[in-house]
Amino acid sequence: MRATTARRGLLAATALLPVLALTACGSDPASPAGAAPAGGSAVAAASQDVVSSVAKVDSIAALLPQDVRKSGSFKVGSSVNAPPSAFHPDGASDKPAGIDIDFTDAVAKVLGLGVQREEASFETILPALGSGKYDVGTGNFGVTAVRLKTVDFVTYIDDGQGFAVKKDNTTLQPVTDLTQLCGLNVGTGAGTTFETTLNSKKSVCSDAGKKPYEVKAFSDNAAVLTGLQQGRIDVVMSTINGLRYQASQAAAGTKFLGEFHRLDVGFAFKKGSPLAPAFQGAVNQLIKDGTYDRILKKWGVTDSAIKESLISPPEHP
Repeated sequence: MRATTARRGLLAATALLPVLALTACGSDPASPAGAAPAGGSAVAAASQDVVSSVAKVDSIAALLPQDVRKSGSFKVGSSVNAPPSAFHPDGASDKPAGIDIDFTDAVAKVLGLGVQREEASFETILPALGSGKYDVGTGNFGVTAVRLKTVDFVTYIDDGQGFAVKKDNTTLQPVTDLTQLCGLNVGTGAGTTFETTLNSKKSVCSDAGKKPYEVKAFSDNAAVLTGLQQGRIDVVMSTINGLRYQASQAAAGTKFLGEFHRLDVGFAFKKGSPLAPAFQGAVNQLIKDGTYDRILKKWGVTDSAIKESLISPPEHP
């Protein structure tokens, strides 16, 4: 595990997860179908096994570097923060679940490898790839032009950026332009594409003669949600799938405002990593044999399907 401060953040985030997951009441009217996992809650979905039957494919495993094949495993830095991406079903389990977890485990089976998973805060994972601490990183990492300068990606889903507010908020409509946020406090995750987007575009308000919005970055999802519930922030910018799921849970008391910008999501590697072709081959095998669809259906994110895994595609326009 990581440093004490990161562990505290993880525990704070997971403390709310059972509450959110166990009080499912179906999708919010503002959320599209498929917003909640099969069974209605992430905890229910976590018990479904769609990975153990995946078989090794020798031709794809042959793409691995010899040293990795010899070691028999790879090291993963994993951000375990909130459903449906990655979370602890009971709030304290040593066995996380979620989209990222299933895809990592399924790819490992195709490659005939074990997974050495270490939980880490989102913002520390990408820098750690360059140092060799991790072979691969997972955390619903969106493929952006900035990240592509230093990191390679192997895509496995299509997610992106969206907004949410308290359920009783009737003033803010679906955000199609950041000037709609002027004068508001916007909460988001530290080190995310959301924080980067918001900070890089703050001038849109002053250019329009309006009061700038304030960006409040938090280290975990639970802190963002608490800030929204307590009125310290007015609106949240986060992942489309995460916000849709959250809005489907009565305890969260949130409303999904819609999609803002779609992004490919991928396994992250240091630039030029020889592991990337093997991971790409494994994801495409999962698409071919049907495991891919089963994972998406399990977590209620079938609208995030991709047709083919790519290595470091350009950012969505």
